[in-house]
Amino acid sequence: MQQQSKDPLHGKTLEMILNELVERFGWGELGARIRINCFNDNPTVSSSLKFLRKTPWARKKVEDLYIDHCTR
Repeated sequence: MQQQSKDPLHGKTLEMILNELVERFGWGELGARIRINCFNDNPTVSSSLKFLRKTPWARKKVEDLYIDHCTR
């Protein structure tokens, strides 16, 4: 019998998480909720992923927003 992970991010890539947030909120709302330039200044998934992968505090904010709004 396999155990299910209780981690809400289990099996989710950062790209999947970002795409879900953009679909749910749009770039404008996402940029208002998490104030980082890659969401507010000519945003793209590619440039945002590049920044988030190098910036742990920003990635945590994105993951926390995802957990709060997309896993219920």
